[in-house]
Amino acid sequence: MISKNLTKKLLASVIGLSFASIVQAEEIVVSAAASLNNAFKEIATQFEKKHPADKILFNFAASGTLLQQIAKGAPVDVFASADQETMDQAEQQQLINNETRKDFTQNTLVLISPIASSLTIKELTDLNLDTVKRIAVGNPANVPAGRYTQEALEQTGQWQSLKDRFIYTQNVRQALDYVARDEVDVGFVYGSDAAIMQDKVKILLTASLKTAVTYPIAQIKESKHNQLANNFIEFVLSTEGQQILAKYGFSSINQ
Repeated sequence: MISKNLTKKLLASVIGLSFASIVQAEEIVVSAAASLNNAFKEIATQFEKKHPADKILFNFAASGTLLQQIAKGAPVDVFASADQETMDQAEQQQLINNETRKDFTQNTLVLISPIASSLTIKELTDLNLDTVKRIAVGNPANVPAGRYTQEALEQTGQWQSLKDRFIYTQNVRQALDYVARDEVDVGFVYGSDAAIMQDKVKILLTASLKTAVTYPIAQIKESKHNQLANNFIEFVLSTEGQQILAKYGFSSINQ
């Protein structure tokens, strides 16, 4: 027979362990570029399997929009941007722990059309054709894909001449959606975006850029969960994290 005192001690021990587990459980908020949506959700799923007490919460939007939110005090632990310029601004505003900043993947800028489109675009100058009336472009003020598009079209001298045809979007996924729904003739998105909608869009060409489309990630200086934030970043950089990114059309930073 187990004495009442021993029973009480065992019960207290179990309650204590349960409470400790609750106390140790953490969650972090990751603000990430819209193009990372699918890949990062799978990365989080695999990460949480290895850290069952912890939770990854996401906020996906254009990188510039995310930076504005962080600057205004949004409770964020990790920031993943689709370009270096936005992360540079975060560093200049002293919003991140600079030593945690790392490049973790890269992408391409592509021109896409609806899958059933009969448009023949072999080079960017073909966008001058009268048959191209609506072009989905991320707003360069906040959307890195829009800035990459501007760079590509400035190289061919078309940025100003095509402006009347631009349908500006709030993030790159909105540009993808416009093309997928056949609401525009063409759109500029990342190669990884086109890869997740191969049944609805097709790639017409890959834009030539002087600026590499690289993605940096860093801890936010005001984070209260530095260890978990660091663990997540390390997982993104790990072989498993990189394999997941590759699955969704991203490529290794070393390629």
